[in-house]
Amino acid sequence: MSRLKELLNNKAPLILHGALGTELEQRGYDVSGKLWSGKYLIENPMAIQEIHEDYIRAGADIVTTSTYQATFPGLAEVGVSSAKAAELIKLTVHLAKAARDRVWNSLSDEEKSKRPYPLISGDVGPYAAYLADGSEYTGDYKIDKESLKDFHRLRIQILLDEGVDLLALETIPNAIEAQALIELLRDEFPQAEAYLSLTSQDGKTLSDGTEVGDIAHLVDLSDQVLAVGINCSSPLVVATFLQELRQETKKPLVTYPNSGEVYDGATQSWTESPVQSQTLLESTTAWQSLGAKIVGGCCRTRPADIASLAAHLH
Repeated sequence: MSRLKELLNNKAPLILHGALGTELEQRGYDVSGKLWSGKYLIENPMAIQEIHEDYIRAGADIVTTSTYQATFPGLAEVGVSSAKAAELIKLTVHLAKAARDRVWNSLSDEEKSKRPYPLISGDVGPYAAYLADGSEYTGDYKIDKESLKDFHRLRIQILLDEGVDLLALETIPNAIEAQALIELLRDEFPQAEAYLSLTSQDGKTLSDGTEVGDIAHLVDLSDQVLAVGINCSSPLVVATFLQELRQETKKPLVTYPNSGEVYDGATQSWTESPVQSQTLLESTTAWQSLGAKIVGGCCRTRPADIASLAAHLH
């Protein structure tokens, strides 16, 4: 049995690493532009490792690599060669492992006994992250399934070769990309395990309008996708989304919504929403009753939010 399966069976809930770009921005780093947080793999990788360390200290059980926007086409557009891009993607795994080792070695035996040894997840963000136009909230991009497989293949291969424990197929906004990733794992990476996390604007469909149940059915047929859920979406739609998933699959569910603020892809800015009143902890506690076993926060959440989850859920 894999460590992820074992932890889902025996140690859930598992708490995720929180937002990276948000935390870089809070610390004074400029994350504008198409590479977003990815440019600090080039300019200041230790800034990324320090944030990993802070999330692990806060209680994260799964450390996510900084590859959401680190893609071969995206790096090529800023003049990075293919060979250098591969080295940067490898670096993301090394940074996550180094952060885990540094924090874990600083803990007492008693502290270690109260939490699992953190897993490293290879972040496989959507094609939309490369486009950097907010289309992770619409799913509206024109590319066929085989081209999507080509886009994702080499990054997945490198992450697995560098020894990640699982893949985080996250912020997926449309059916064709979900299908491409599930098929790619089945046909080319049969030993890989993953969770799949989708985006939704209404709780009943993916961002492109695909019924949630259609994707849940595909996930239920996959031996490699061990959990499925929603991220980078409003907390207000999560409960409905989980209920829709549960009609088609009994697999563990995943929740890590945005803070409740609304993102404008054109201006790369966030605006507050007046309708979100519950804290991340209060919402997550309710979602656990619906089957959420991998939990956390996405954009605009910080280490303090993860610490709150860890303090109450571990």
